[in-house]
Amino acid sequence: MIKYLSGYLTSFFLKKRIKNIESFMRYPIEIQKNLMNKLIFYAKNTEFGNKYGFSDIKKYKQFSERIPLCKYSDIKSTIKRIQKGEKNILWPGSVKWFARSSGTTNEKSKYIPITKLSMYECHYKAGKDVLSIYIHNHPNTKIFFGKAIRLGGSYTLYKNYNTFFGDLSSILIKNMPFWAESICIPKKKISLISEWEKKLYNLVQTTGNKDVRILFGVCSWLLIFLNKLLSKLNKKNINEIWPNIEVIFHGGVSLEPYIQQYRKIFNKPINYYNIYSASEGFFAVQDNNSVEDLLLLLNHGIFYEFIPIEEINNTSPKVLSIDSVELNKNYAMVISTNAGLWRYIIGDTVKFTNLYPHRIYISGRITHYINSFGEELIVSNAEKALNNTCMKTNSIINEYTVAPIYISDNNTGAHEWVIEFKKTPKSFYKFRDILDKELKMLNSDYETKRHKDMVLRPPVLCIVRNGLFYDWLKKNKKLGGQNKIPRLFNDRKYVDSILSMEKNTFKKYL
Repeated sequence: MIKYLSGYLTSFFLKKRIKNIESFMRYPIEIQKNLMNKLIFYAKNTEFGNKYGFSDIKKYKQFSERIPLCKYSDIKSTIKRIQKGEKNILWPGSVKWFARSSGTTNEKSKYIPITKLSMYECHYKAGKDVLSIYIHNHPNTKIFFGKAIRLGGSYTLYKNYNTFFGDLSSILIKNMPFWAESICIPKKKISLISEWEKKLYNLVQTTGNKDVRILFGVCSWLLIFLNKLLSKLNKKNINEIWPNIEVIFHGGVSLEPYIQQYRKIFNKPINYYNIYSASEGFFAVQDNNSVEDLLLLLNHGIFYEFIPIEEINNTSPKVLSIDSVELNKNYAMVISTNAGLWRYIIGDTVKFTNLYPHRIYISGRITHYINSFGEELIVSNAEKALNNTCMKTNSIINEYTVAPIYISDNNTGAHEWVIEFKKTPKSFYKFRDILDKELKMLNSDYETKRHKDMVLRPPVLCIVRNGLFYDWLKKNKKLGGQNKIPRLFNDRKYVDSILSMEKNTFKKYL
């Protein structure tokens, strides 16, 4: 009885948030303008605010002209000062928490400040709005009558002076509000285990007998957990274990390469809602289960700007606010946040699929693309082409990554696709040819470079054993959490590192 009362109350309060969401959907320009002014007001007496004259910034033009664009390397020394306890530097007061993130573009860690305001007015607020949107779309849902599994990152809390740093998901679990903690499993003691494989074992041991209705996590790591659970309980599908399972909220990596595996382990349809969050903030959520684009969250402590991707390497690139973006153009995203990041280039690229309300999809990262031959292949092209190819060849992949094969004296260039299959196609050559055709359909630059093999020859498939990518992540201490396989890279750094573990036992199809 208590759990049903609690479920109804949670649902009742979350439903009320839909009005706030509808407000920034209707008035995006006004909401973002007010947010910019609010951020400037809060930080006007900080060291950064004094340096750039925040006190008399009234318009976006002043904001964009005074404050320089930056990357992490530009503010690294400043963040070190904040970690040592210095106050009022980028944001008023001191900062206690820092999310350590290395991503896939740099071996060195980044330490992203997490203020109390950003924790509650960005991350937790967005989390509530994700649930509010789901309830609005599924008014008869019973998700709050059961439990939610949260699959957080590997947690090790380090103390440096008077500040703490660790994985973002674990920082959020550590500070989670009571109402959210009450529906989540496992307990913090298990969620915050630092060693991924030990945590996975405990998850499998303790969750099979619960009434689970929601899953939160990165879809690649959730899949590993679900397969382990099926194996332990000797079940064919997840619905035998959790008959009331209803929705997966996922982010971090695209679901597209894994969707066939998910469909295989569920014997009835469930809902998948994509969320777009990072250490720097919670940016967008899928607000309609029938489409794949994401609603940009415009009233969650983040002021957005966008650099046309063709301008990204310019000394003074053109930068646009939300009122000037266009549909179907590739932009690098720039954020100013209530954690003290100012005009920070996060490295992700997005395209707008809709204006008023503003919806996006993640097209890739500034460094995650292949343009060694002018083909401008981005992650979204690769994901879509690969998924279509798997459908047409009745195959399923576990993981993949792609890198260029450079032009040599005797050969034109090519793309090498290193693929780990869960279910292999009948013909790898047919798979390769269909993949090539799909890429041509999705990317005109790729199609041009492939014309008569003059610049690019057909893709090269490199088929590797099951578990290789997992072993590579383990070797590089990147198991669990937000860690992910680098999908596309403009050099062979990751591909050569992965294949070096195989000792030539892989097979290539030229």
